[in-house]
Amino acid sequence: MQYEEMRLDGNAAAGELAELFVPEMTEAAATCAGCGTTRQVGTLVSYGQPMGLVLRCPHCEMPMLRVVRGPDWIRVDWTGTSFVTVRV
Repeated sequence: MQYEEMRLDGNAAAGELAELFVPEMTEAAATCAGCGTTRQVGTLVSYGQPMGLVLRCPHCEMPMLRVVRGPDWIRVDWTGTSFVTVRV
């Protein structure tokens, strides 16, 4: 099989993504991109609310997750997170 024949668009990932984002995300393990510490998302330090949400690593204070809501959209930034592991 040629590489081009294996290439699909992002819709092919729908099943995998649905499985990933349905579980209780506060139980997911997140690894900090700053210090490498892995903790459950529910144990991260939360700041914000009206302007958005920022979850920081309790060990090094690196912003690991940012969530901002608009009138008809949600923007999620996981830049400060190396990995997220969700048990299925």
